[in-house]
Amino acid sequence: MSFRHYLKDQLGWILIFGLSLGLIHFFIWLQPQKIIHQTQLLYLDLLLILLNGSYLLYHYQQQRRWYQALTQYDHDFDWHLNLAQSYDQQLLQAYLNQRQQKAKQALNQLMIQNDDQREFIASWVHDIKVPLAAIQLLIDDQREKLSDTKAFQLSDELQQISHYVDEVLYYSRLDSFSKDYLLQTYDLTQITKQVIKTNATYFLKKQIQIQLNGPALNVLTDEKWLFFILNQILSNSLKYTPAHGTITITFAQQSQAITLTVADTGCGIPPHELPRIFDKGFTGTNGRQINQNATGLGLYLAQQLSQKLGHQLTATATPGQGTQLTLTLPTLSYYNSL
Repeated sequence: MSFRHYLKDQLGWILIFGLSLGLIHFFIWLQPQKIIHQTQLLYLDLLLILLNGSYLLYHYQQQRRWYQALTQYDHDFDWHLNLAQSYDQQLLQAYLNQRQQKAKQALNQLMIQNDDQREFIASWVHDIKVPLAAIQLLIDDQREKLSDTKAFQLSDELQQISHYVDEVLYYSRLDSFSKDYLLQTYDLTQITKQVIKTNATYFLKKQIQIQLNGPALNVLTDEKWLFFILNQILSNSLKYTPAHGTITITFAQQSQAITLTVADTGCGIPPHELPRIFDKGFTGTNGRQINQNATGLGLYLAQQLSQKLGHQLTATATPGQGTQLTLTLPTLSYYNSL
């Protein structure tokens, strides 16, 4: 609260004070005999102005501390007002403290519920993976009795279910990411090959060619989270690349970063939709026309997790020609230079 704003708030009081001095002067002027000398009257005016000004300065300091206390803890629930001076401030202080306490209790309850929900989802994902693995074993056991097409279809559908289950798990862990990651040096090529192996059935189903270009590079990252990010990127490329297309993965060493680019020969992305592909739930024209089962969570999760790891995920696309998703991973020298 600035002094100028305070004076504006006290304008009524200042006008009444000035009017009172004027009335006193007018009353003395009406007297037939001068009961107070002009010099004495001037001293009296100066004294009253000084007293009133001192009070205004004192009151301004009180008000300033009060408003600072109101704005100091805007984003913090762990505060308690205790600077009220006037009666109206005490009423407001009691009300705000009460509302703050209720809000804090509601927030704590919500956090407990969210933790319970995350624990339930994690437990559910763990439990659901057991029957999924059992189904895969049954398929493998009965493969001789099934045609190659049926066995492939069953494995494909099972893998899609597992993919969606992983999306649910990682989405639930976004807010608690800091509790479950470990940065170490890993071979980026090996992690990428594991992701490709996981999606082998999709490559075979659509007869898509995969190409790896660039040297073997080590990166500072979390293996589990990076695997999920790359899996989302590659899955997205596989969905929108037509049969007999090509997906090219290129590794490159920059001055303070390593880049991994996944380029496909798919349908591309319209320019006006490109800035929105990392928005939660956004499926776009391609999602509605080509892949109607798209959830709009894959690239959103990949982007969010990349940011939490200190990586950067960007995209370029040419409609009708393909899409390029580039993951930039800073090297250790980059972090040392900060």
